[in-house]
Amino acid sequence: MGNRIALTGNEAVALAMKQIAPDVVAAYPITPQTEIVQIFSQFVADGDVDTEFVTVESEHSAMSAAVGASAAGARSMTATSSNGLELMFEIVNIASSLRLPIVMPIVNRTISGPINIHCDHSDVMAIRDSGWILLFGENAQNAYDNLLMANRIAEHQDVMLPVAVNLDGFIISHAVENIDIVANEDVRDFVGDYYPEKYLLDEEHPLTMGPVDLQDFLFEHKRQQIETLKIVPQIVQEISDEFAELTGRQYEFFEKYKLDDAEIAIVAIGSTAGTTKAAIDNLRERGLKVGLLSIRLYRPFPADAIVKALSHVKAIGVMDRSESYSNTGGPLFSDIRAAMYDAGETAKIINIIYGLGGRDITVKDLENVIGRVKEVQDSNQIAEKVIYYGVRE
Repeated sequence: MGNRIALTGNEAVALAMKQIAPDVVAAYPITPQTEIVQIFSQFVADGDVDTEFVTVESEHSAMSAAVGASAAGARSMTATSSNGLELMFEIVNIASSLRLPIVMPIVNRTISGPINIHCDHSDVMAIRDSGWILLFGENAQNAYDNLLMANRIAEHQDVMLPVAVNLDGFIISHAVENIDIVANEDVRDFVGDYYPEKYLLDEEHPLTMGPVDLQDFLFEHKRQQIETLKIVPQIVQEISDEFAELTGRQYEFFEKYKLDDAEIAIVAIGSTAGTTKAAIDNLRERGLKVGLLSIRLYRPFPADAIVKALSHVKAIGVMDRSESYSNTGGPLFSDIRAAMYDAGETAKIINIIYGLGGRDITVKDLENVIGRVKEVQDSNQIAEKVIYYGVRE
């Protein structure tokens, strides 16, 4: 099967890339992602993996090279963070529009400015509506596992869309954990070879492609993307179930922690889920019925499953590590609130925006946050819809 070793999140992701052995990796360094491509480039230099490693002059070029390689039928990967993702933005949308199954780890970091190299989710939330499939995890094990599944999801013939695997900068990327590694031969069997039935740059069936898609067809092409995204959750679950058979580690669209009998719930993404679990354990000992819903599949948004998981709770606190600048709350809050409203659910929902620029959030902080949600439950009133927790005002 494999063995357990101590790795940082970046090391775990680089190892997963080595085991997957993509045909092409195009990369440009940016903190805190740099280690991933640096470590992987050493694997290539040492002859441990037969990958064409393309060193480019910018992140825009990295995604452009990945697009070109994927269009030619190659299994293609890149990686980035923060403003690097912003520089990619034009090509990020082209990748999904051309239905190219590129896989990209994103080590989540604040978007400048001012310059800040620490974790929040403002980078990935800027591409949440770009047509990419977005996966999140609580720890390095999740990042490693999600990456092993990402190619299977992206390259499924009914999907053919790019996937981003998100891990919190420094908190996951640079922290050492014990990781259960899948044996190389098992990874090869699980991921398989990539032989696309169709790809754009086909010598046997040449065609001319241009960058223009005007009134006649663009609407239909976007509709095709939307229809595909409707079946993605089912395929994600099927591949996750296969992964569970291989490893014993079962993944769903989200993780429920002590949620089934909870009266109040916290909804979170990323590493904060682990801190929330510790807070929940403490408060459970004091008799408070609180649980956690930790989102793994964020795009496409599995609204029906989320509503079902939260349908019995009376109050919900949604944790956002980014702002939408809409004056109506963060992006995850907007999605949860809309899903619950559409289903006719009556739970009171508040938004906690926290940790921007990498500001720490502790177990005690999460206990306080849960206390704020409990106040909403007890009063059945929302005094403050959006709470900026831990900010000096």
